[in-house]
Amino acid sequence: MTAPSIDINCDMAEGFGNEKKLMPFISSANIACGLHAGNEELMKDTIDLCMKHGVCIGAHPSFPDREHFGRTNMDLPLAYVVELVSDQIYRLKKMANRQGGKLHHVKPHGALYNMAAKDPVLAAGIVQAVKTVDRSLILFGLSQSAMIDEAVRLDLKVANEVFADRTYQPDGSLTPRTGPNALIIDEQEALAQAITLAKENKVKSVSGEEIPLKADTICLHGDGPYAVEFARLIYAQMKEAGVTVKSMS
Repeated sequence: MTAPSIDINCDMAEGFGNEKKLMPFISSANIACGLHAGNEELMKDTIDLCMKHGVCIGAHPSFPDREHFGRTNMDLPLAYVVELVSDQIYRLKKMANRQGGKLHHVKPHGALYNMAAKDPVLAAGIVQAVKTVDRSLILFGLSQSAMIDEAVRLDLKVANEVFADRTYQPDGSLTPRTGPNALIIDEQEALAQAITLAKENKVKSVSGEEIPLKADTICLHGDGPYAVEFARLIYAQMKEAGVTVKSMS
């Protein structure tokens, strides 16, 4: 029987300054493209760090919303969103190529990610944006969501993403951040959820019901006060549990 494996991804270049400390414990990095956070210098520095540590380079496009860190829902024309997303992906791809690296994946950020998880039309627009730049890229999306469905339908490679520090609803969606108990703040609880997802592809919802959830990549948020400590812990415990940490091909 093949040993289980999981990709560990982290959102980076968002201005928190812990990229260098986090890199040894992840296999994929999602680099902010400047519209919700970050800037060209941070993008370049993070690409360099990825190349140094053998971490896959990903674009982390968002709505143009620096004021609210890209977490505000926006009702924008689809054609504009497609152009907005493709421009961000292309910018990071060009930068990575110039530095001798290669763009590997795309993970939408914040409100764009959450809206596309439920809206097939928006999801298809994001898929179109990715394919416009490079159809070999992998799209990271909420596991078993509309974004994954549309990417598969339109023949784009996907990674079903799960979360260690977020709670789940019985339908497999994330508990909204605006609601109670959306975040898991106990590191042992988060660690147990991460390992169960990686080894068994299931998660316990807020109702107590266990639901199947395909897990290709697990997100570690880089913006918390204990982000580095938690990344170190989950990386070590994954290996202890017999789970290989590696990026998706």
